[in-house]
Amino acid sequence: MEKQLGFGLMRLPRTGGEIDVETVSEMADLFLGRGFTYFDTAYVYEGSEEAFRKAVVERHPRESFTVADKLPAWAFSPEKGPEDIFNESLRRCGVEYFDYYLMHNVNERSAPLFDEYNAWDFANRMVREGKIRHLGFSFHGKPPLLEKTLEEHPEAEFVQLQINYIDWKDENVRAWENYAVARAHGKSITVMEPIKGGILASLRPEAMAELTALGTGASASSYALRWAASLEGVKTVLSGMGAPEQMEDNLNTFAPFVPLKREERAAVERCRDVILSAPTVPCTACRYCCEGCPMGINIPEIIKCYNRLLTFGDHGGPHMRYASLLKEGSGQAGQCVGCGQCESVCPQGLEVTEILAKASELLDK
Repeated sequence: MEKQLGFGLMRLPRTGGEIDVETVSEMADLFLGRGFTYFDTAYVYEGSEEAFRKAVVERHPRESFTVADKLPAWAFSPEKGPEDIFNESLRRCGVEYFDYYLMHNVNERSAPLFDEYNAWDFANRMVREGKIRHLGFSFHGKPPLLEKTLEEHPEAEFVQLQINYIDWKDENVRAWENYAVARAHGKSITVMEPIKGGILASLRPEAMAELTALGTGASASSYALRWAASLEGVKTVLSGMGAPEQMEDNLNTFAPFVPLKREERAAVERCRDVILSAPTVPCTACRYCCEGCPMGINIPEIIKCYNRLLTFGDHGGPHMRYASLLKEGSGQAGQCVGCGQCESVCPQGLEVTEILAKASELLDK
């Protein structure tokens, strides 16, 4: 099966909070100029559909590109149903049809809403009318629900799954199991989060050393993309590119695409083992520590940020999550007064005050 790179439009470059359409246009030109065509947007990607229209639709012939868009169940209301959202997306994108259209983020909570609002029936009607060329869905649930969804909706031609070498055997994401279900149903697979939201683009030195030793000079992102694209049944790998440099690196990875060699796959596995062997804090997020904290510190969530820094290195994500915690009302890690209340109730016997002090050194910058 031919592998294609998809230009994910969720993390577009911004200037002053607004999407930088000029840079997006430059990136789109480069993408199309190298023979790639697949653009991926969504109704809930703020400004993305309009930026796609300005950068691509208004500047390139319709037959030169394909576009995927998505229908979010959480946006449904008695006043706004699937047809309203679909038509608004068509208008924002400036197209008369979508090459690919997906039920967005099917999971245990959203699946009933798609049924309640007859979203599948509507999408099938759009297929018959030619406004959707290929129907599928993105999935963030558990394998039993994926099995049920594919049994109930065999018309879905493809499934978009979160797949990367870190989440492959993760007990929460269950990427391997979902991949196996989709393969058993004969569906082609579109991969999202192959670089885990950018986390696998910048690795801790000891993890990167396993890839550097191969001597290819390839980036960490390149290995992550090739790992996902090398899987059988994968047709498209999406990458949310936010800069021309990222675009250039990804294009070089796929033009031409070469599956991972045995020694490269082994190196990626060693890299994964190094990443996952980081000495993280064994917090179970029971939240016993939170109730009596005099400073109102959201200890479990701060420890989660700290653990991500220890595991993946400083890639920005933990700092963004930490900042959002503070906006939500949590005290800073460095505001701990050392009263010990949290340690007296922690089932794991963690030295919480010491952990918060270490987290503060990394997060309170």
